[in-house]
Amino acid sequence: VDVYSFAHQTPHRIEFFGNEVEDIRPFDVESQLSDGVVESMTLVPNVEDKVKKEVRESLLEYAGAESLLWIEDADLLCDKLDQGYSQAEAAYVAHHGGIKPMVPHALYSSGVHVQHLLQQRAHLTESTRASETTIPWQSLPQPTFGKNFSLLLEHLQAHHRTHRELWIMCSLPQQKKRLVSILHDLAPDETLPIQWLDHALHHGWEDPAANRVVYSDHEIFERYQRFRLRDGLDKAQAITLKELNSLQVGDYVTHIDHGIGKFGGLQKIDVQGKMQEAIKLVYKDSDILYVSIHSLHKIAKFNGKEGATPVLNKLGSPAWQALKKKTKTRVKQMAYDLIQLYAKRKEAKGYGYAPDTYLQHELEASFQYEDTPDQEKATADIKADMESPIAMDRLICGDVGFGKTELAVRAAFQAVADSKQVAVLVPTTILAFQHYQTFKKRLEGFPARMEYINRSRSAKEVKAIAEDLAAGKIDILIGTHKLVSKELTFRDLGLLVIDEEQKFGVNVKDKLKTLKVNVDTLTLTATPIPRTLQFSLMAARDLSVMTTPPPNRQPIETHIMGFNEEGIRDALAYEMSRGGQAFFIHNRVENIEEVAGMLQRLVPDARIAICHGQMKGHDLEKILLDFMAGEYDILVSTTIVESGLDVPNANTMLIHQAHMFGLSDLHQMRGRVGRSNRKAFCYLIAPPLAGLPEESRKRLQALEQFSDLGSGFKIALRDLEIRGAGDLLGAEQSGFINDLGFDTYQKLLGEAVDELKKNEFKDLYADVRGGWNPKDRDCQLDTDLELLLPDAYINFVEERLRIYRELNELPDEAALTAYIAGLEDRFGALPVQAQQLMTSLRLRWLGQELGFEKIVLKAGKMLCHFPEEAHEAPPQEVLMTFLQKLQAQPQRFRMKQKGPRISLVVESVSGVDAAFVLLKEWLPSGENAE
Repeated sequence: VDVYSFAHQTPHRIEFFGNEVEDIRPFDVESQLSDGVVESMTLVPNVEDKVKKEVRESLLEYAGAESLLWIEDADLLCDKLDQGYSQAEAAYVAHHGGIKPMVPHALYSSGVHVQHLLQQRAHLTESTRASETTIPWQSLPQPTFGKNFSLLLEHLQAHHRTHRELWIMCSLPQQKKRLVSILHDLAPDETLPIQWLDHALHHGWEDPAANRVVYSDHEIFERYQRFRLRDGLDKAQAITLKELNSLQVGDYVTHIDHGIGKFGGLQKIDVQGKMQEAIKLVYKDSDILYVSIHSLHKIAKFNGKEGATPVLNKLGSPAWQALKKKTKTRVKQMAYDLIQLYAKRKEAKGYGYAPDTYLQHELEASFQYEDTPDQEKATADIKADMESPIAMDRLICGDVGFGKTELAVRAAFQAVADSKQVAVLVPTTILAFQHYQTFKKRLEGFPARMEYINRSRSAKEVKAIAEDLAAGKIDILIGTHKLVSKELTFRDLGLLVIDEEQKFGVNVKDKLKTLKVNVDTLTLTATPIPRTLQFSLMAARDLSVMTTPPPNRQPIETHIMGFNEEGIRDALAYEMSRGGQAFFIHNRVENIEEVAGMLQRLVPDARIAICHGQMKGHDLEKILLDFMAGEYDILVSTTIVESGLDVPNANTMLIHQAHMFGLSDLHQMRGRVGRSNRKAFCYLIAPPLAGLPEESRKRLQALEQFSDLGSGFKIALRDLEIRGAGDLLGAEQSGFINDLGFDTYQKLLGEAVDELKKNEFKDLYADVRGGWNPKDRDCQLDTDLELLLPDAYINFVEERLRIYRELNELPDEAALTAYIAGLEDRFGALPVQAQQLMTSLRLRWLGQELGFEKIVLKAGKMLCHFPEEAHEAPPQEVLMTFLQKLQAQPQRFRMKQKGPRISLVVESVSGVDAAFVLLKEWLPSGENAE
C-alpha cells in the first residue's frame, strides 16, 4: 500500500505479509523507487479540517513548561497582541448576517493572557539594567567591506593579532575556494588560522566577550543569500512532463520504416497458442500494423508544428521511403557544409590566453548569485577554449534569466586582462544600452574601459569612439549592427560576443564571417536547442547548454485574466505598495497613450512612462534609464522590452491581448520580471478562453502551468524547439521537420552526421573529445515465446506501455540491472515471462555486437541474419567460431546464403536463455572473458 502522510515530506510504501507489516519504505514520487527502510512512520490525516472541530491553545501552552523562550521586548509584544485582540473584538461585534465567526478568545491570545503565562515560566528578554538575573551579551554586526578584499584582510589580521578566533561561514564550497585564493593572492606569505564552516547564517557578527569573529560569505561578496525552497515543486512538473510524452490512443506516431500512423493502444495477440503484447498502429485506409514490443524504439510520437495535422501514410507505398531518402540527402549536404566550416575553424590559429589572474577570481566571486552547475561547466569550457590556440566558436544556449550575460562578462574580462579588445554585438538599441549598463556595473573597479554604440549616439560621439578604438584605448565595445560597419576598426580584436544571432539579417552575418576568421567567438541564444539536435550538432559546433535556473529565484506566478479594471488596479497597486515597479505591455503604438491614460485613472498616484520603437533613440534611452533608476512606477511599452531589459525592481507584468503573441515571445517577456529574489507576478490579459482558437488557448495555459524558471526550456514548448531547429538549420530544414515529425528528422540527421564522421571526415574526428561511438544498426528480435509483463504483475495498461518504452531505451547491462531492481521494488519479484523479456533485451544487444540484423527464435530453431548490404560484411571472427561449431556438429548448425545475405541456423534452441548462452560463446575471445 502506498500512503501519503501529512507528517512526512515523502510518501511511504507499506508491504504486508498477510495482516502483518513486513517493512516500511519511503519512496520518490517521480521515479517510484524506495529510499531505504524505516522502523516506523507517523500517519497524520489532512489537518485542514481540524480547525473547525478542535479547541485552539496558545503557542506558549503548546510549547510546554520545559521550553526556553527568548523575547526581545515582552511589554511591546503584549501591547501589540492587545491591539490586535481589540480589533478582532470590534470586528466581531460589528459583524451582521451570514455565517457567524468564532468568538475572539477562541481564536486569539490577548496580551494580558500572554503576560500571565510568561510570569509562570523562565524566559530571556533584552534589558539595559544589569542585575543578578541578567547575562551580559555584546555582539556587533559584521562590518561591510564593500567587496574591498584588502580591507577584509586587514580586519582579519587585526583580529588575529588580538588572539581572536576567526570563523568564516560559506554556503558553498566554490565560495570557500575563491576566498582562499583571493586571500592567498593578497598575502602569499601569511596563512591565517581561519575555521571554515560549511553552512551560512543570515548575518555574521563579532563577539568580543567570547573572543570570536564570525563572518558570512554572502555579506563579504554582497550577494543574495540563497534560500531553500522545498523540492516538491519540481516533482509535480516532472510528472506532467512524463504525461506530455506519453502516448494516448488516437495520437499520431511515426514509424521509422512505415511512416505516419495513428496509435491504437497495446493489444494482446495469440501467436501459436502463446500470448504476446504488441502495439497497434492504424494507417491510411484503416490498414493495421502490429509493432512488437521489441521494436518500440522505431516508433515515436509525431511532433510537428503546433496545430498542424499530419497526413497518414499508406502501408507498403514508396512515398515515405522516398521522402526519407530525399530528406537524408539534403540533411547530409547541410551537415557536410557545417562540418566543413568547423574543420576550417579547427585549422585556423587563434590566440591562446593566459590562465586566470586573481582579478578574474575576484570578478567571479562578486557575482550576486551563486553559480549553477551549468554555469560552472560553461565557464570552465569557455576558459579551456580561450586558453587553447584554436579559435573558439562556442554557442551558449540558456533560458531567459539563466545568467548567459554573466558568462559573457567573464570571457570579456579574460580577454581584456590579456590586453585584447572585445566586441559585443546585440540586435537592438535597448539591448546595447542594457548590456553596457550590466558590463559597467559588473566591471566597476576593474581596469577596463567600455563604450557602446547605437542609433542614439551622435555622429560626433561615434567619431570619438572610432578614434579611441583604433588607438586601443577602448577595451570593450558594445553595439548594434553598426559594430560591423566600415568606419570602426579594432586595434587588436580578441573576442567577439554575439547575442541572439538568429535576429540578425544576412548581410550582418556575412560581414561577421570576415570579422571572426581567427577571433574567438561566443554566441548567446535563448531559443532552446533540442537535446538530440545538440548531439548531432556537437560535431559542428561547441555547445554549452544551461538548463538549471539560478537558485534564489522564485517561480513567476502567472495568471490568465479577462480585461477588468479592478484586477488591473489591484495588481499595480500591490506592486507599488511593496516599493516595486511594473510593466504593462500593449503592442499597438497608435493607442498606447490612451492605455496609459486609463492606467493613470485607475492608479492616480503612479508615475507612468511610455516607450515604443518609434521614439527617438535618446528619448527612449532616457526613459529606460529613468525607469531603471526608479523614477517611474509603471512602464507602458510595446514588445520592445522583450529582449534583455534587466530591471530587478520590476516584478509585475501585465500583457494586454496576450493571445496575440507566440509562445516564445510571451516566455521572453515574462523573463523581464522575477530577476531578483522577490516574488514576481505575470498577468496575461485575454478574452474568455472559450472563445479563443485551440492553439492560443493551449499556449496561454502552458505558460500559466509552467511558471517555473527553466520550465520554458523543459517543455521547450515543443513549438519553440521546432522553431529553434529551423533557426539553426535554415528554412528548408524546418519544412522537412514538419513532414517527417521531429523525432524521425533527428534520427536521420544523427545517421547523416555519423556517416560523414566515418567516411568523409575520418581524420577530423580521430581524436575528438567527448568520444563518439557510432551505435551501429539495431538488431531485431522475432520470437513465438511469451515475452511480456503479465496483467497480474502490472495491470495498468499505460504504465506497462511506459515500461516497455523505457526498457527499449536502456543502453547497457548496468542500466538494465538497476531498472529490474526498480521494478522489483515497485511491483515485487519478476514473473517468468518478465524475466525472459529482460533476457531478450540482452540477446538483442549481443546480436548487435556480433553484427546481426535480425534474430528469429521460432519452433525451437534460431536464425541469425547478417545485413544484406555488401559493405557490411559479417565479422570474420564470428564466422570462424561458427564454422568450427558447424564442423563439430553438422546436424545442429547450418549456414545459408540467399543472394548477398548470409544466415546462420541453429537447431534445438529451447528458449531465450539457451539462445543467450549460445551467442555468448560466439563472441571474439577477448570480449568473452567478461
